[in-house]
Amino acid sequence: QALQKEFEEFIAKFRAALKADDAVAVAGLSQLPFQEDKAVHDAAQFRAKIYRSNFKAPDRACLQRKKAAYDRDEAKNDNYYIICSERIFIFTKTPAGFLLTDIGVND
Repeated sequence: QALQKEFEEFIAKFRAALKADDAVAVAGLSQLPFQEDKAVHDAAQFRAKIYRSNFKAPDRACLQRKKAAYDRDEAKNDNYYIICSERIFIFTKTPAGFLLTDIGVND
């Protein structure tokens, strides 16, 4: 219950950043370096390498309207995810709170 409330507060901020098309704010709500890629360790790199290709208008619209589903992975991480066409956006509870931790291929 508390976990879901925490996620709802996080996703409201994430969606507000998407609505504003604010790549820097989205980077601030993401785990950096993103996907443990040292080439994506700050907001400018996130905007150039991740945001432009993964957060086009249809993706932003989908993330704003689609309901997130909960999943606990093998490592006992609490995750929520949203599937938008071929992409799956994963938000994980970290010591810093929820963050976007992965964008994968929806298989």
